[in-house]
Amino acid sequence: MPVKLQGGGDDHEDDARIEIVPLIDIMFFLLASFMMVSLSMTQIHRVNLNLPRMANTERQIKVPPIHLAVDVHGVVTWDSKTVTPTEVTDRLKALPPTDETRVMIGADEASMTGQVLKVMDAIRAAGIDKISFETKKP
Repeated sequence: MPVKLQGGGDDHEDDARIEIVPLIDIMFFLLASFMMVSLSMTQIHRVNLNLPRMANTERQIKVPPIHLAVDVHGVVTWDSKTVTPTEVTDRLKALPPTDETRVMIGADEASMTGQVLKVMDAIRAAGIDKISFETKKP
């Protein structure tokens, strides 16, 4: 509804309107400007360091996870070889003990939950707590 500036007359030439589109454009411009300024300010507070060099450095090698698969019928495989949960525990205990040992379980969507839990129990019985599940993006 237009706002009347003067009281009287029916001609529509005196009606004033507030245009919203230019105001929205200005607000987006201000928002983008403040975002750019705030992002540029975060890098100013870094401390420049000249780190020392060392002659004998060891590379930290990340140990890849051990992949176990549980198919639709509940068959557990490790490196394409069929294993039982007890064999999983024995093979994991035979590995050299490290804190970085991780196990990734790839279970079929329709696999039996009980079999997956047995595999998890077998992994925990070997003393490994880092267990993750393999998934796919939708």
